[in-house]
Amino acid sequence: MAALFTAAVLAQAPAAKPAAAKPAPVKRAAIPRRPEALKYPPLKYEPPAPAEFRVALNSGAIAYVVPDKELPLVNIAVLVRAGQYVAPPGKEGVTDLTGYLLARGGTTSKTAEELEERLAFLAAQLNSQVGETQGSVSLNLLSKDLDEGLAILREVLTAPRFQEDKIALRKDQLLQEMKERNDESADIEARERDFLSYGEDFWGNRYATEASLKALTRADLEAFHKKWFHPGQFVVAASGDFDRAAMIGKLEKLFADWPLQGETVPQVPVPTSFAAPGVYVVDKDVPQGRASILLPGIRRDDPDYFPVLVMNDILGGGGFTSRIMTRVRSDEGLAYSAGSSFPGGIYYPVPFRAGFQSKSRTVAYATSVVLEEMKKIASGPVTAEELSTAKSSFTETLPRNFATKAQTAMNFAQDEFTGRYAKDPDFWKNYRAKVEAVSREDVSRVAKKYMTADKLVILYVGKKSEIVIGDPKHPVLLESFSGNRVVDLPLRDPMTMKPVL
Repeated sequence: MAALFTAAVLAQAPAAKPAAAKPAPVKRAAIPRRPEALKYPPLKYEPPAPAEFRVALNSGAIAYVVPDKELPLVNIAVLVRAGQYVAPPGKEGVTDLTGYLLARGGTTSKTAEELEERLAFLAAQLNSQVGETQGSVSLNLLSKDLDEGLAILREVLTAPRFQEDKIALRKDQLLQEMKERNDESADIEARERDFLSYGEDFWGNRYATEASLKALTRADLEAFHKKWFHPGQFVVAASGDFDRAAMIGKLEKLFADWPLQGETVPQVPVPTSFAAPGVYVVDKDVPQGRASILLPGIRRDDPDYFPVLVMNDILGGGGFTSRIMTRVRSDEGLAYSAGSSFPGGIYYPVPFRAGFQSKSRTVAYATSVVLEEMKKIASGPVTAEELSTAKSSFTETLPRNFATKAQTAMNFAQDEFTGRYAKDPDFWKNYRAKVEAVSREDVSRVAKKYMTADKLVILYVGKKSEIVIGDPKHPVLLESFSGNRVVDLPLRDPMTMKPVL
């Protein structure tokens, strides 16, 4: 019976189809044996044009408005032409207090606590600060709460409360930070590097002290705010979930009928001092010494800017592909990290710097290795491979500047703020072409021009007795580096910033 059932089922089953022919094997390109053998098609990318997003508001503010429907969020950043350079003499610290407390010290209608509670309810982030050359107030929130957020932002910008207990708390925090100024050798190095690069009297080297901070009052913060926070000083970056025309209208309303007249900010003062050639040592009992090798720099609008970028990438700015890193870390094993920077200053020349951290006994020898690489690049041509790698590092990472709409808005706002857009509105459009135009001859020319041994300033922060002794396998005298001159730099009193002699 079972056999008959099986036969019946088989009789009703459809006839088996003939086996399908196997597809022809796909020809694949041979997989390279090493990553450097991989080949990529040329990068095709055009950066966005700033003029497409730029809006001159009736209030005098300039805004870059970039819609982004990906998430129901809005980002608004108001950049302010104010900074440490406009702080009155004797009022050092007023910029930090003002900038910090704008978003944290309440407004006329809300105490600091009420403002914080409301922002938390809205899941909004409100931040503010005033730095060396720029202030900012930024807001991030859900797009559905935009109108309320803009109302809060206007009140923060026009009527901050500067609540007294918040002023006292921030002062206590800053005083504690002052006490720690000499704890980290990296902080000492950065500070003394600026003194050597720009001079003792440069505005950027005027630090808040215990006396200046304690003397500041709420009236000082209010005066600073009223003087500089007005639309004529603003550049705005707005991105997120909104209609562009509607956002422009909201920004017009945000800055309309401004209650503060304010003043026009002066130009950022330019430093006039660079230290005399020599070796400068800050004696600090730490196991590893820090080194900064300095030379006079350039501004970013200098005709040599792009050749300098490429040259520095080859010398020390390119990480593991750079000569300094290869020699100091990979070949000699003297430091975990070593490199150089030659950025081009916005308002004034920013020095070239090569730096590393090494055992105190090997600091001098590591310095000699770096100086040797600086001399080599100034006296001989770079290879075609070095040039290609360096240029690719700039051209192929260009899209990162515009990876998000928020980055696009902020990037263009910063260019507006710093004057790049006014001087060179097609900077990003021409960026890759200018990098690609740099030749081996250009690199050699700028290396010879700027890597000048007669202007070297070398700063060490570390245990001087160990640095002077040096490495017995590689004896090097500090006096041999720069003008046969070694200068001891005393530590500064953290609360007064006066050298402790």
